[in-house]
Amino acid sequence: MLYIVPSPIGNLKDMSFRAVEVLKKVDLILAEDTRVSIKLLNHYAILKPLSPYHQHNEHQVLRHLTNQLIDGKQMALLTDAGTPGISDPAFLLVRECIRVGIPVECLPGPTAFVPALINSGIPANRFAFEGFLPQKKGRKTLLEKLALEDRTMIFYESPLRLTKTLADFIQYFGSSRKCCVSRELTKIYEENKRGTLEEVLVHFEAQAAKGEIVIVIDGADKI
Repeated sequence: MLYIVPSPIGNLKDMSFRAVEVLKKVDLILAEDTRVSIKLLNHYAILKPLSPYHQHNEHQVLRHLTNQLIDGKQMALLTDAGTPGISDPAFLLVRECIRVGIPVECLPGPTAFVPALINSGIPANRFAFEGFLPQKKGRKTLLEKLALEDRTMIFYESPLRLTKTLADFIQYFGSSRKCCVSRELTKIYEENKRGTLEEVLVHFEAQAAKGEIVIVIDGADKI
């Protein structure tokens, strides 16, 4: 059995009882960054072997892990924060497990874009999750396409690239498009800055952002 286990996006109290129970019973925990996951595991007194599983080694270890699962091992997959597979590694291993007949179970739990979307004040009935924009190749083409998207759009971004990305959104979507930038969700210094793209850009040009960033943008007006 492979368990996909969501982890808190900030506040350690957001770990579910079931997630702790699963982590305590598996034979091996796969972690995106063992240094990050060990803090969570220590907090809940979970003493299990850890093995790295991230975007730089997921292809190399795939067969080794599936062979262990076929032999009867139970594993849990953790990322640094949120639900594995949402802008983090998981897809390759899940797909291979399904291909060879290994049961996969994904626990419900934290993911950053859901609270960001709900508290943005922007319509949440229809939305498109875009994750991280391409940094170079394909960025312009994608932004031109998304300029016509009439659903609410959700993006992840690093604090160092936030103002550049907001400026790009203004270029392609217009300065008056409504948006909300959420950072440090569930933590002490959580901030949700709402307004037009121009207003939010001015705010973060004057005050550099820190922490994990989610950007929610209103869709284009329906014609």
